[in-house]
Amino acid sequence: MPTTATTCRPTATVLRHQEHEVLSAVGCGLRDDEIAAALAIREDAVAGHLARILVKLGLRDRAAAIVHAFDCGLVVPGRGPRTQAVSPVPRTATGRTAGPKVQISLLGPLQARQEGRPLDLGHLRQQAVLAALALCAGRTLSQRELLDGVWGMEPPVANVVPVYIYRLRKCLRMGDSPDSVIEHDRRGYRLVPGAVDVDVARVEELVTGIGRADRAGEPAEALHLCSQALDLFRGEPLAGLPGPLAELERLRLTERRIAIAQRKLEWQLRLGQSSEAIAELFALSAAHPLNEPVAAMLMRALYRTGRQAEALTVFDRARHRLADDLGVPPGRMLRRTRQMILRGDEAGLGLGGTTQCPGPARTRPTTPS
Repeated sequence: MPTTATTCRPTATVLRHQEHEVLSAVGCGLRDDEIAAALAIREDAVAGHLARILVKLGLRDRAAAIVHAFDCGLVVPGRGPRTQAVSPVPRTATGRTAGPKVQISLLGPLQARQEGRPLDLGHLRQQAVLAALALCAGRTLSQRELLDGVWGMEPPVANVVPVYIYRLRKCLRMGDSPDSVIEHDRRGYRLVPGAVDVDVARVEELVTGIGRADRAGEPAEALHLCSQALDLFRGEPLAGLPGPLAELERLRLTERRIAIAQRKLEWQLRLGQSSEAIAELFALSAAHPLNEPVAAMLMRALYRTGRQAEALTVFDRARHRLADDLGVPPGRMLRRTRQMILRGDEAGLGLGGTTQCPGPARTRPTTPS
């Protein structure tokens, strides 16, 4: 049975001139009556041409013909048939693409905006394809990699990746240019470098800045950058998106958020902002009750503000939660923090030393609270 084209067949050599024109028009999404009017032929002749096109190219249906026209470059997404070579993407002196960028946000439900206007990204599985490209910005992903990342062990019944890419390319254009922010070559698909701003990449830039501020001994700047990074999170990363890649990235980005929050709270405590830090620590501990480093930090902060009984209560609460949910006792860090509080070990409970650039939080394996 013929299947959807995944590589470019020799279209020009097997199709007659009018069949070539019909395929281009089909690729633009025109109906048979619209094609008949555009080419000045009868509508039943359009249907006959399309039937011969499907047979000659081994395509299953009209949708497969649209994908084929896109993959072979017969159609520029959103602008009609290709009549001449597409001009290069406009670039600035620094090599970055010029014009309005597409902003893609993954640190919450997936969103894409251009000039402040939200873009319709289609259904969740199609959104997951875009998320995979955004997470690997700058790297080409093969069709196999997208299938594995978005569908995992349950591949789709049909090869829908080119269809999803076609739809995404139509809505993700670079300003008034006919070109899309998604490039396609024989190796696969990628986002055009410099054409897209992804919030995950912005977080990593801020983390680098936090490290520089730390090494330069600028706690206020480090605190400010931590706040900026945390403000980019709008909820659960990649919320609702299916597939193994989205699930793994949800876990990784959640841990990243916790690590940055811990660094921010350490700086707040160092700068004497104890009340604000303790309030945020309580909220963070409630959201992640199995995170032992957060519980230990809250215990130290409470003790240093004269709230020893509350600090020990935090330990008891964490101990019960670990036993009930994971069947494990508190780890060494929590036990040691409790012992220092009971001994009144001011030096051991201090927050001196160098604050490290955020990295993965070292926690027990967690389960949803």
